[in-house]
Amino acid sequence: VQLQASGGGLVQAGGCLRLSCAVTGFGFDAYAIGWFRQAPGNEREFVATIDWAGGRIHYQHSVQGRFTISRDNAKNTAYLQMNSLKPEDTTVYYCASSATTSASTRSSTYPYWGQGTLVTVSS
Repeated sequence: VQLQASGGGLVQAGGCLRLSCAVTGFGFDAYAIGWFRQAPGNEREFVATIDWAGGRIHYQHSVQGRFTISRDNAKNTAYLQMNSLKPEDTTVYYCASSATTSASTRSSTYPYWGQGTLVTVSS
């Protein structure tokens, strides 16, 4: 199982980015996907999660209304659309695949992780 996150970069405050997470090696459409972020020295933080069919979605409170998680099971890819970015959103973002169908906010429920993509928001 491999997850490849991409789409990070440098953007001004108020701007937007779309992160992608391409998954290979197993039945992508059978499992939930989560996005997390982690700054150096900090614990990994939940951002958003989507269940296997896209029917259940949860967001961290601080990104609610600004970020949108989605998935295209035909392309084995999940996305995180990030709008109205703030400097405090600056960090490395990771996508992860669960071993279950249910969306989860807990990093411990995700056995498979991508390498991370850096998002930098300038003020």
